[in-house]
Amino acid sequence: MSSKFIVIDGPDAAGTTLHARLLAEHLQKEGRNVLLTAEPTNGPVGTWIRELLKEKKVPSSSLQLLFTADRSWHVENVILPALQEGKTVITDRYTYSTIAYGIALGLDAQWLKDMNRTFLKPDSTVFTLPPLSVCLERLERREKHDILENGDLQEHVHNAYRKLAEEDPSIIVVDTSGDKEATAETIAHSI
Repeated sequence: MSSKFIVIDGPDAAGTTLHARLLAEHLQKEGRNVLLTAEPTNGPVGTWIRELLKEKKVPSSSLQLLFTADRSWHVENVILPALQEGKTVITDRYTYSTIAYGIALGLDAQWLKDMNRTFLKPDSTVFTLPPLSVCLERLERREKHDILENGDLQEHVHNAYRKLAEEDPSIIVVDTSGDKEATAETIAHSI
């Protein structure tokens, strides 16, 4: 089987992590060699980002540049080597996260897109996009929050993902507000 690069992306509490994992499990049952990964990574820049997001106020442009630097490390050290080994790579978040969150934080959309233009293009991109009210209700149930998980910002993030999906018809949009197994089946059959 040939390698494939799949991105699962979406707003906070939209189910990206859950559905990336469920897709990886589905493909493994089909006999595929799968690498499941995520951004921010556990690499040097990604680890720093995770610490920054816990409490510190970081200028929006600096934060998006850090995410992009982490992505560069991710592609070079994790994604490309796995693809070269013939693995199917599924990543929980990728370039669209930087673009959507950057737009929501008031940054120029074209600058964000240009900054991410040269990265490896996925074979399939899925946006997990339930109604905003579902995301906000799920966020309320979380015990810990990072600085990007406030409701006002999340509304802008959700709108940014919707607009990005409208601009790119190759993006598969899946409402993750229903039964998780049925949603996982929808995602698996859409890629």
